Amino acid sequence: MTLSFKSLGLSEDRVHHLENLGFTAPTTIQTQAIPELLNGRDVVGQSQTGTGKTAAFSLPILERIEIEIRAVQALILTPTRELAQQVADAMRDFSGNRRLGIVNIYGGQSIERQIRSLERGAQIVVGTPGRVIDLLDRGDLKLDKVRWVVLDEADEMLSMGFIEDVQKILKKAPVERQTACFSATMPGPIRDLVNQFLKSPVTVTVEQPKATPTRIEQQVYLVPRGCSKAKALLPIMELEDPEAALIFVRTRRAAAELTSQLQAAGHSVDEYHGDLSQSQRERLLSRFRQNQVRWVVATDIAARGLDVDHLTHVINYDLPDQVESYIHRIGRTGRAGKTGTAITLIQPFERRKLNLIERKVRQTLSVSRIPTRSQIEASRLEKLQDKLREALAGERMASFLPVVHDLSEEYDPHAIAAAALQMVYDQTQPPLTADFDYDVERPKIKRRIDKPQKSVTPNISR
Repeated sequence: MTLSFKSLGLSEDRVHHLENLGFTAPTTIQTQAIPELLNGRDVVGQSQTGTGKTAAFSLPILERIEIEIRAVQALILTPTRELAQQVADAMRDFSGNRRLGIVNIYGGQSIERQIRSLERGAQIVVGTPGRVIDLLDRGDLKLDKVRWVVLDEADEMLSMGFIEDVQKILKKAPVERQTACFSATMPGPIRDLVNQFLKSPVTVTVEQPKATPTRIEQQVYLVPRGCSKAKALLPIMELEDPEAALIFVRTRRAAAELTSQLQAAGHSVDEYHGDLSQSQRERLLSRFRQNQVRWVVATDIAARGLDVDHLTHVINYDLPDQVESYIHRIGRTGRAGKTGTAITLIQPFERRKLNLIERKVRQTLSVSRIPTRSQIEASRLEKLQDKLREALAGERMASFLPVVHDLSEEYDPHAIAAAALQMVYDQTQPPLTADFDYDVERPKIKRRIDKPQKSVTPNISR
């Protein structure tokens, strides 16, 4: 018997909101952790990314948070700012309450801006240990009202040298609190941390889902230095021309910006994220399924509600922080025996992430240059040739033969055909701008750069 979110102890309003987001059944770790956290127990969760642990600790906190109290009630520590952003975005989506103050704090961003966000009345803080320590030392972050502390990716915080900061933060938090620690592995220092700061914790262990075979063609493109990813994506999409594509970005702002740029280029595309109302989500999903909109730009969390059978392409516009997320993303295409295509944009500094992905999928992925103007024009002419063959097989062609006959008395038939094709091409194809011209010196990288190639991945996890 499949459990439901309601059976785990979540409120009906929360369950209904989750269903609207596309969450219909809890994962294994959610099934085990949510009831324990709702009952006030400390929890140690050993699970990989992609098993649903963010919802496992977020949902119980959101159920118990007191909106009327404008003080920090929950603190979630993450090893990287990218993960902090991802967790905060997920909690905003899971909440659906615009009155709830969820604040990101991490290095690399104006500390004054983060202080102003805290002063406005944050109830949930998601941040990296170093910046949390800075704000605690300055007196701008107060933990006296904190009732929940979550350590997310604890082993990563250990490997990055944050363990002493984490200990310091835990000592500053109220003794009477609930603590959860999630980690893919449990090295000695993490076990020591658990023994010191958690009270009789319940341990839940979830194995990473096994990979299932499917056929997904993977393409990787290197974005040249000095070129924006949006500018690089345009010729790729022009060359590939996906029937139905899901384009993954990291943030809602990126989704809005990229959607505007693609729409300005004349493409059928819309955005899908947590700021949309339920009616807007349903309307977009219906349009996507009916092919009224071809491409959708979405964040990872929002994309949970976008499940379409005819998805031909997945575009990793922003690389995910975790390799498992890459696997889950591209597993959305190539289903039911069909072949799907996964396109990934990387920048020179992301080669290490690409290496991790290659080890996970057990193959080397060739990195291609951004398509050039000549490649785009050749692709357009090839498509025009295909349409011409269709027209030659049709019946309407006969009505134009008298025109050709009259013109052939004055012009060569080949010239007539070429002129007709030129008219069709000029009327149907938008002009190529400088954005499509990458016939310049390429940045030097250590990997082999090939022409666009496709490689088939044998083992992809859903």
